[in-house]
Amino acid sequence: MYACLDIGGTSIKVAVGDKFGHLLDHDTLYVSHQLNEFIDAIVEWIEKVKKEYDIEGIAISAPGAVDSKSGIVGGDSAVPCIHGPNWKEVLFDRTGLKVSIENDANCAALAEVFSGTAKDVDDMMFVVCGTGIGGAIVKDGKIHKGKNLFGGEFGYMLMTDDNGRPVNFSEYASTMSFVRKVRKHYNDDSWDGKKVFEAAENGDEFCMQAIDTFYLNLARGIFNLQHIYDPEMILLGGSISDREDFIDKLRDKLEYIINKIDIKCITPNISTCTHKKDANLVGALANYISEYCDK
Repeated sequence: MYACLDIGGTSIKVAVGDKFGHLLDHDTLYVSHQLNEFIDAIVEWIEKVKKEYDIEGIAISAPGAVDSKSGIVGGDSAVPCIHGPNWKEVLFDRTGLKVSIENDANCAALAEVFSGTAKDVDDMMFVVCGTGIGGAIVKDGKIHKGKNLFGGEFGYMLMTDDNGRPVNFSEYASTMSFVRKVRKHYNDDSWDGKKVFEAAENGDEFCMQAIDTFYLNLARGIFNLQHIYDPEMILLGGSISDREDFIDKLRDKLEYIINKIDIKCITPNISTCTHKKDANLVGALANYISEYCDK
């Protein structure tokens, strides 16, 4: 059994997992971002579950530019204290257990390859659409990180807005892209994604147009990603992917784009994720198994 942790901005989701990806004893740790207290809370939970289970190792999902080989988290995130320490060394010294650590978006992708929609798929892209756009690249069943650990940072991809201004993919096609438009139009910052969809369903023409443009812009980015890497599958995550019509709307826009261009091209194979709130925990577990058990 393995102690699995998903470090987030306000809490740490924890669970005990087995080698098949099953999770037990879910819990949430609300901890200080002061480093010593942060480490103490993790160790205290691990020591507790060690009394009930034969814990063989620690599997961590974390934000930031994670160097999974060294155990050091670079970049920055909403959890400043995790940047700098060598987590493999720190937690091994405190618990005697081996530690694996991987970026949270990469973990979500690994979860799908391990036991989700992309199970048995060798090459795929995972696109997370939320406040911004992020993701991961899977090559031969493993995460491709790139030289600077920026593999899968699709949100940096440059596009052009309606006025010809360069914008990145996150500005252009995240859920916040249409929320910002509606807030500006109505001069009201209380709008969120849910409210925009509800208004559109009730006939608000501006909201309907903003959502339609969002799907078109997202489809353009996905079309580009398909022809950059040519994966077997592109998976979409983020809360908006839970909408029943999400994939159908996106496929309609991809078809629209393909019919507009006069070149032979590939229709992306798109789908949504199997794992939802537990994706990072399952992916952290899959990463541990790949690093220490699949040898």
